[in-house]
Amino acid sequence: MKIILNINNQDYPLNVPVGERLLETLRRLGFFSVKYGGCEKGECGACAVLFDGRPVNSCTMFTAQAEGHKIQTVESLGEHPEQGWKRTQGLHIIQQAFVDTGAIQCGYCTPAMVLVSKALLDKNPSPSEEEIRDALSGVLCRCTGYVKPVQAVMRAAAIMRGEKVPPIGEPMDIGDLLDFDRSVPEDGAPMTSDGGTMTETRVFPKIKVVDARSPLKTVGHGEPKVDAVKLVQGKPAFAADFERRDMLVAKVLRSPHAHANIKHIDTSEAEALPGVAAILTWKDVPRVVYSTAGQSHPIPGPLDMFSLDKKVRFVGDKVAFVAAETAEIAEAALKLIKVEYEVLPAIIDPTKAMDEGAVVIHDEEEYVNFDESDPSRNLAAQIRVDIGDVEQGFLEAERIFEAEYVVPKVQQAHIEPHVVVTYWDEDDRLVIITSTQVPFHVRRQIAPVLGLPVKRIRVIKPRIGGGFGGKQEVQIEDVPAHLTIATGRPVIYEMTREEEFIGSRARHPMRIRLKTGVKKDGTITANEMYCLSDTGAYGCHALTVAGNTGHKAMALYVGDGPYRLQPNIRFYSDVVYTNTPPSGAFRGYGVPQGFWPVERHMETISKALGIDPIEFRLKNALRPGELHPFSTAWSEGREPRPEKVYTIGLEECVNQGRMAIDWDHKFGNAAWHTIPGSEHLRKGIGVALVMQGTAIPYLDMGGASIKMNDDGSFNLLVGATDLGTGSDTVLGQMAAETLGVRLEDILVYSSDTDFTPFDVGAYASSTTYISGTAVVKAAEKVAEQIRERAALMFAEMGDEVDHNEILLEDRKAIAPSGNSISMEEIALHALHASDQTQIMGVASHVSPVAPPPFAAQFAEVTVDIETGMVTVDKLVMAVDGGVIINPVTASGQVEGGMVQALGYAVSEEMVYDDLGRARERDLVDYHIFRSDEMPELTTIFVETYEHSHPYGAKAVAEIPLDGVAPAVGNAILDACGVSLHEIPALPEKIWKALTTSA
Repeated sequence: MKIILNINNQDYPLNVPVGERLLETLRRLGFFSVKYGGCEKGECGACAVLFDGRPVNSCTMFTAQAEGHKIQTVESLGEHPEQGWKRTQGLHIIQQAFVDTGAIQCGYCTPAMVLVSKALLDKNPSPSEEEIRDALSGVLCRCTGYVKPVQAVMRAAAIMRGEKVPPIGEPMDIGDLLDFDRSVPEDGAPMTSDGGTMTETRVFPKIKVVDARSPLKTVGHGEPKVDAVKLVQGKPAFAADFERRDMLVAKVLRSPHAHANIKHIDTSEAEALPGVAAILTWKDVPRVVYSTAGQSHPIPGPLDMFSLDKKVRFVGDKVAFVAAETAEIAEAALKLIKVEYEVLPAIIDPTKAMDEGAVVIHDEEEYVNFDESDPSRNLAAQIRVDIGDVEQGFLEAERIFEAEYVVPKVQQAHIEPHVVVTYWDEDDRLVIITSTQVPFHVRRQIAPVLGLPVKRIRVIKPRIGGGFGGKQEVQIEDVPAHLTIATGRPVIYEMTREEEFIGSRARHPMRIRLKTGVKKDGTITANEMYCLSDTGAYGCHALTVAGNTGHKAMALYVGDGPYRLQPNIRFYSDVVYTNTPPSGAFRGYGVPQGFWPVERHMETISKALGIDPIEFRLKNALRPGELHPFSTAWSEGREPRPEKVYTIGLEECVNQGRMAIDWDHKFGNAAWHTIPGSEHLRKGIGVALVMQGTAIPYLDMGGASIKMNDDGSFNLLVGATDLGTGSDTVLGQMAAETLGVRLEDILVYSSDTDFTPFDVGAYASSTTYISGTAVVKAAEKVAEQIRERAALMFAEMGDEVDHNEILLEDRKAIAPSGNSISMEEIALHALHASDQTQIMGVASHVSPVAPPPFAAQFAEVTVDIETGMVTVDKLVMAVDGGVIINPVTASGQVEGGMVQALGYAVSEEMVYDDLGRARERDLVDYHIFRSDEMPELTTIFVETYEHSHPYGAKAVAEIPLDGVAPAVGNAILDACGVSLHEIPALPEKIWKALTTSA
């Protein structure tokens, strides 16, 4: 039908299909700020536009309905202020506020947030925080925790009203706010931190510096993200924004059965459908066994998967690939494919996977074992770690505590679905543009699957709309790649939200038994954990995730006295196959599963012994200079190497966190636990101590190259993958600091397998530590060449200088005499004057150590004892991540991580019926937190200096996932006496426990 759309005050005469949605029309016209979240009901809000000034979700509206109305997208709001000789008004105030406050992480939902913020401020220039949160609540964000977007809107509103706002990049030592020497007031009034609220327009986080150091120019400052300006404008930066002429759309036929053999497939009717370009089944593609786990070589797990197989192993498994001219034709073709199945018995319950006589899920002869996997027993991996003498430790104990704990399967729920574009380039090389965390692993692993050598594959990683481990998987790249090979044409495959739930990856659900021996004085004598992990239908990440469950959570508490020298720890795990969607990598990577039982167990023990829960934990926790206990016994299937841990700011984290949440006033205070006038409500407070890891020693490697340009700027090429974490910015800051220039002089390009150096990718909290060290090494090589060139130039000026005495600072090379030469002059001299050379450096880094970050997580809750409903009121996290390179982006990581972990604690789970069918299939039934549902979030950094990193950094990306659930569980116990062993903490569980005990 012919219509005219008014978009950004311009009329577009169009001829559109009757059923086309406004989202599809806008993206076809090139308005790429309008994002597809895979949803069918508008629940994610990423596709929001302004419709006559009010926000609407364009995916829920037919294009024809928009005629006669004014449509506005974020492309109309603002642009870069300098465009050659042309000057513009720059970004809109709201856009600039989002850039300045660090409100942009992955940036996928940012355009929608900016638009709904504009609609709010147009109507109400002085909104309350509640009104801002209500306005933003229609746009889901999985990255930020909503703290900084709310601050951005408040900041923009203040600027638009003509008010002054405080600077963002100023450090704020928490000592300015918290006085640890003052005593509790005699009237018993709570002590507050005066600044932990969400409403501050001053967004620099609180920092307690433990290891003092000289201030630096760029490192340690809240520099805006290097990609923020393009993301806030909605520029075409994501995989689905890349257009190719004659591009086909791919769809996948998925299994309706949990376990079945495919007896016959008839694709003839589907192939005859006009517009269908290709249909592939297991008969058409090479039968190459591989693993989808995006990990190092060799992959530490079994090879148990095929692109397409004659057997399906879960509801949602891939059966056939279709490529067609449009998505609608491809969907119609799926319905015409006829499949005859031989349905087999299915295993849904992991406790029955290894039962005698259980059906074998992987009976293919091509299966390749790794370590202790055994498909005949449905065993994907097995771990047996003994440290010290556990049995003797239990004999020496005066009390023994045993319990079983359960953690659920949960989804990464990144707002950008998995999406891949493939095409043949002019040199007949296959180009794969993919939203992945591991581009180099993708290239290596997919090459044999496609029958191509690695050198004929180029993998490009654009911006990523969230990953959280879900994109640490070579999961769908084979689909469009096979179809491009079959048709010779470009192909795009973008998963729907339902496919994300039924055919993607998720966190491993586990059943964990814990046994701890203690003396009456609180000394732990032995710790034993058995973990039954459900890997689902395939063994991707089976061994390594389960290994982390013990490696991190069981390593924190070693005991006291002689047990520090020789702790007694046992960690056994069986990882089993079931006929459910595969589990995989999810931020935290097995560690949140481990800390739920460990920290709930510690609370039970301290309560039973009558010892303060914090005192009990610190008494037994790892201390500086001690061996990481697991370093002597386990290393992901490789030879372990003993490693001492030197930087542990855990005790200071406890001090800072307990003050910020006012622990000493609230814990044990009966009066605080009740709310006058609300007899059905009870307050509670809880704590959890956690540790994570920083990369994998002797394994994770990152590379970097830097070259100097004519104007004194630098190209920084890194294989590291920024998935919204801000790693491009952080790496750029370290390069700028080393070279004595500004961040804006560093042009960062990341993750193209043709042009950037190798990097393992974004996982294991490795980027700042591993890739950052590689960047600094490369920058030091460049700096050395700059000093040598400057010395030559000084000599030409009659100033003889030892190049080692030259200081690089403020974009200049400065001689001891005070004479200086600009970086631009040095670059021009090197490239054009004499002894011409390209100043550049290349370096890589592998670390022999993996210094853990530590954290203290505090939670405050309110429990309705009549219904069991839990409301989490406050979360405070104090983190020792070494020196924080960019406190604004790092605090955003902590805030977003705490909110993901909060869903794990109280609301998120994936459930399957007896036939293996998923209950949760969209973001309506699977509820992630909205902006108007947030507790108060406070982030505190305790800065230690980790000497194995050139700027003293450790990791912060994953540790926020570890402590929230157990801290909330402990707070629930404190509030109402219910000791949960299973999450999420749903009201019915608490109500049942309350009524049973009553």
